[in-house]
Amino acid sequence: MKKLLNKFKINSKTYLKTNVLFISYVILSLLNSTLLRFFTVKNYFAIKPIIADLSVILLVGALGYFIKPKNQFKYFFTWNIIFTTACIVNSLYYTNYLSYASFSLLATSLQIVDVADAVTENILEIKDFFYLLSPILLFIIHKSLKRKDYYEKVSKIEVGKIRALNTLVVGLIMLGFFISMLTAVDISRLNKQWNREYVVMQFGIYTYQINDAIASLKPQISPLFGYDDAAKEFREYYDKNTREKSNNDYTNIFKGKNLLMIHAESIQQFLIDKKINGVEVTPNLNKLSKEGLYFSNFYAQESVGTSSDSEFTLNTSLMPASSGTVFVSYWDREYVSTPKLLKEKGYYTFSMHGNNPSFWNRNNMHKKLGYDRFYAYEDDFDIDETIGLGLSDKSFFRQVVPKIKEITEENTNFYGTLIMLTNHTPWNDIEGKTDFDVDWKYKNEQGEEVSAPYLEGTTLGNYIKSVHYADEALGQLINDMDAAGLLEDTVIVIYGDHDAKIKKSEYVRYYNYDPYTETIKDKNDSDYVDVDFYSYELNRKVPLIVWSKTNKLKTEVKEVMGMYDIMPTLGNMFDFYNPYALGHDIFSINENVVVFPDGNWLTNKMYYNSQKEEGLLLQSDEPVSVDYINKYTKIAEDTVSVSDKIIVYDLIKKTKETDELLEQYQNNKNK
Repeated sequence: MKKLLNKFKINSKTYLKTNVLFISYVILSLLNSTLLRFFTVKNYFAIKPIIADLSVILLVGALGYFIKPKNQFKYFFTWNIIFTTACIVNSLYYTNYLSYASFSLLATSLQIVDVADAVTENILEIKDFFYLLSPILLFIIHKSLKRKDYYEKVSKIEVGKIRALNTLVVGLIMLGFFISMLTAVDISRLNKQWNREYVVMQFGIYTYQINDAIASLKPQISPLFGYDDAAKEFREYYDKNTREKSNNDYTNIFKGKNLLMIHAESIQQFLIDKKINGVEVTPNLNKLSKEGLYFSNFYAQESVGTSSDSEFTLNTSLMPASSGTVFVSYWDREYVSTPKLLKEKGYYTFSMHGNNPSFWNRNNMHKKLGYDRFYAYEDDFDIDETIGLGLSDKSFFRQVVPKIKEITEENTNFYGTLIMLTNHTPWNDIEGKTDFDVDWKYKNEQGEEVSAPYLEGTTLGNYIKSVHYADEALGQLINDMDAAGLLEDTVIVIYGDHDAKIKKSEYVRYYNYDPYTETIKDKNDSDYVDVDFYSYELNRKVPLIVWSKTNKLKTEVKEVMGMYDIMPTLGNMFDFYNPYALGHDIFSINENVVVFPDGNWLTNKMYYNSQKEEGLLLQSDEPVSVDYINKYTKIAEDTVSVSDKIIVYDLIKKTKETDELLEQYQNNKNK
């Protein structure tokens, strides 16, 4: 026994001395993945994802032993760079989207050039530089080993293949141990991929990224496999969840009217009726919200496709894709959409945007959605004033009015979408375009006006200035359309496409600034407002206003509502119908649920986080049961799943083709 222990000690000592580079590669790569989970999902630590990450690191690293020792550094360093890049990209992505990155977005990665300032100023944080220590330290260790003739000494020990085999065996044993810890829920969510935070927390970042790479091939390979199961799920879902037409007080209220949708870039609801120094941030939106239908608990349901996801969900009442974006990866499918349904009623359909038409592949996707024409950037507008990514909103709106006037002269009705742009992050160019103050003005004891730097120079301050500018542009549009006689038969719908993606730390200052000391209140202060996960998430709601000059409904709707509810709600008002809608006519449902692409859900009673498997009660006097949570969690999972199946497998088109064949067969049979 003593001899065995001595032999083990000698072998262990030899192994450690002759495997410094490999051990360093393993430790540093594992440290980065652990830090990623710790930094993104705050203070998260669990053994299961560590084992998963370690398995991947060992299995990949084992192959390095087949390379001569003097060349092994290049192999291990390359993989360490790959792992480091995965951690940095996902860290940045999580900061902006509260989710993890996907290979499927590589097709749109060049768009980051247009918003590079937003990444460096609004997203990049000190923690993101910690990951770079891994390759730096590995390089330093390599240089040190080289000076000590480490590689020459190791090359004399001819055990490369043996160590490769042993490392593979250890990696496979750890992988097997990890697999034995998985539950059916874990495997299901890995396969579906939409609950990315859960996957990373259970499987580790490296397994997630490998699985994501495979999932990103869905547009090419999925139609070849799994169609029968997808079609079965599709049929069963709509058998149980029929979207019947229903009548209510708003049925056909706007039938025969023109419909103009205004895509209000990044405008959030918390600024409606907000005043700074007694001045309204959004005076025009305030006025419209009081005169029209104002949905004060409305949420965008966008995923990684941000604006494009909102456009898709708005027009189809489907969810964003679980992998990639519909506008880029699944634009060639067939969808039932608002433009198509209104075209059947004789409407001319169009969209307008002051940016490059290829951004988010809009030039192709808008045609697929059924827009007769997409007016965009230099082809259709005089670029006489640029702010941020393209034509300024005020110039854009000034130029669209005569175009809409011409459309009304040539067509009986129109359905149009105007996509705003100026309020897009990073809001650097807004200085000089508006005189709205975001400092804090007050009078001191001597009666003199004092100005404290409340939000001046902050990201949130620039954002508020930008929203004020956007509101001015909207007011200008309404006035110009009125002067052109375009409001008499037109209903205007203004919707925020998504939240502004502003960090929680900005809101801490927003809610807790003390102008008299020019400091942030202490957390123990009775007036301190804590910006936690739930308050941040619930604050992401955006405005939705349905307004008509001739029919001022003057109603606030407090029921929670999502982007996928707009199509059926407007369908009831304008007399069109989509049997595949996942949302509801908000006036024909007792309790609505907003399902988010990551599986989280919201009702009037509760916000539930499916990743953390916990929730926040919104009505403290009305507790909810476990059955209630299970019910809506199941609804959320089914909704995300069936929507993804419709998109990936082009089920609407194939269902129509099947129905047409059956009808043709039946007709021939009757003959």
